Amino acid sequence: MLHLDITGLEARYGAMKVLDGIDLKVGRGDVIGLIGPSGSGKSTVLRSVIGLLPPSAGTVLLDGTPIDYRNAASVRTVRDRIAIVFQQYNLFQNMSVLDNVTVTPVKIRKRNRDEATAEARVLLEKVGLGDKLGRYPDELSGGQQQRVAIARALALKPEILLLDEVTAALDPELVSEVLDTIRVLAGEGMTMIIVSHEMAFIREVATRVCFMADGRMIESGSATDIFDNPGEQRTKDFISKILRH
Repeated sequence: MLHLDITGLEARYGAMKVLDGIDLKVGRGDVIGLIGPSGSGKSTVLRSVIGLLPPSAGTVLLDGTPIDYRNAASVRTVRDRIAIVFQQYNLFQNMSVLDNVTVTPVKIRKRNRDEATAEARVLLEKVGLGDKLGRYPDELSGGQQQRVAIARALALKPEILLLDEVTAALDPELVSEVLDTIRVLAGEGMTMIIVSHEMAFIREVATRVCFMADGRMIESGSATDIFDNPGEQRTKDFISKILRH
């Protein structure tokens, strides 16, 4: 059974259709790379899956169970099992690193504070920030803040992690530390859908690459298929441009 099975997904901003019949099959442990030009709908796929922009048509199955985006309980179930990390870190500036990671498990999920704190320490150590527990966001670099955001998402114990251009706001020298964190998660078998313009990284880490344009899924395949031997002209045009720069 597929971990996440998306069929015919459509989404709209008002009258404008921004996703048009998206099909995406995600197995447990898959790392899916979504690539394509800006405005192609990549980030909107992630926002629709997690219910921030409810789909206007199509079906999304999580372990075979359909998600009803009109039902608050169904959406809560999705957000219990799927977490998203955005381009902007959205950390609480008045909270320490440790408190940023523990606040949702304790306040929203009602978990034991001592257990949540112990798990947060482990997660922050994993992302290379075990020595920054008492620091505040404005004392950290952008790359460090993004790693805190990833640890915060992992503290929710998601089965699937959605990463939406998590390096786009970073200075180039800070990108690698965030990508290294994602490599660790991929190596541990975390199911992920990654929207990114870091093509070399997507080629390295993704088990499948999907190329999108104009709100549609143009083609998908292995990294070798998409980057070295794309079948669709729209994909060929995109790949040829990015490989020239």
